[in-house]
Amino acid sequence: MREEREEVPAPIEAIGADIVDAALKVHRTFGPGLLEAAYEACLVHELERRDHKVDRQLALPVIYGDVRVDLGFRMDLVVDDAVVVEVKAVEQLLPVHEAQLLTYLRFSSRRLGYLINFNVPLLKQGIRRRVLTH
Repeated sequence: MREEREEVPAPIEAIGADIVDAALKVHRTFGPGLLEAAYEACLVHELERRDHKVDRQLALPVIYGDVRVDLGFRMDLVVDDAVVVEVKAVEQLLPVHEAQLLTYLRFSSRRLGYLINFNVPLLKQGIRRRVLTH
């Protein structure tokens, strides 16, 4: 079954394409086997080299009514204040990883996110693109 490509504004889609390209470059350089923190740092460096603003480990509170609840949620990367990236280095992506990304998109009011698992032989096997529909 082929995944349908959800529409997002062209400038945000361009950021997403750059994220994937940067991740491919990092993966081509190191392959699988490093810790998540190493891939994250290298991906940040590559994106900043491409003139993107990257926020790392951005706290994400939950707003319940008029109460702000800090639960320790942290988005790995937010690129150009528009795209959420969750970096993994795991044997396989699990439904809980995708749920984490979708939660971060929903709570942050962003639409486009990528779940990138660097611990795979071919990076295309480890990339999940998700669009939150409003």
